[in-house]
Amino acid sequence: MNKIVREAISKIEEMEKNTPCGKHMITADIRKLSAKLFRQIKDKSIDNVFLLCEELLEEHTWALGVIAFDFAYRMQGQYNESTYNIFYQWLKEYVRGWGDCDDFCTHAFGELLRQNKSLFEKVVFWTEDNDFWVRRASAVILIPSILKNDYDGINPLVISDCLMNDEHDLVLKGYGWMLKSYSQVNQSCVKEYLIQNHKKMPRIAYRYALEKFDKETRTMLMQM
Repeated sequence: MNKIVREAISKIEEMEKNTPCGKHMITADIRKLSAKLFRQIKDKSIDNVFLLCEELLEEHTWALGVIAFDFAYRMQGQYNESTYNIFYQWLKEYVRGWGDCDDFCTHAFGELLRQNKSLFEKVVFWTEDNDFWVRRASAVILIPSILKNDYDGINPLVISDCLMNDEHDLVLKGYGWMLKSYSQVNQSCVKEYLIQNHKKMPRIAYRYALEKFDKETRTMLMQM
């Protein structure tokens, strides 16, 4: 086991012992630890860092996953053609819930898509995956590109169409969140989409999508 991984495990165990009963470790504190550990890595080539990420992920704990995904995000300047396959493998093998999905996809994986928008064609197929977190990921991964207003070649509405009546609430919330983000950069488009689809869109997704509209528009949309 790499010494960075050993230290990460040791520090997380120490943080857990010092966390008051009934409380949880704070993500921000784990990210501070991650930043400190990352500075200690001598070989910061993408291959070496991704090996460390893999070791951390193989421990199958939330906190070490936060560190692994943070390391991966810090390597954004070295992403290359093989990065998609690595990240997709991690999504399928190590992500098991909405928290991991959102952390990974709004940072490292989302940044990869922003850099290489041709990957959107692959993301569309995620909407048919058996794993709910992969279907949620198909929407959440778009958020970094959308919020940076850098989404040419990415069509958020294609994803929401595919996920429209998904059977899992967390997927519905995921594409609702994505539409909410989209409304911050293209409000008229999202407003028209909600008007057109209000009869068939589940209300849980619908409510998420309209959160960033002004009060008058929200009221109008909710009354439909």
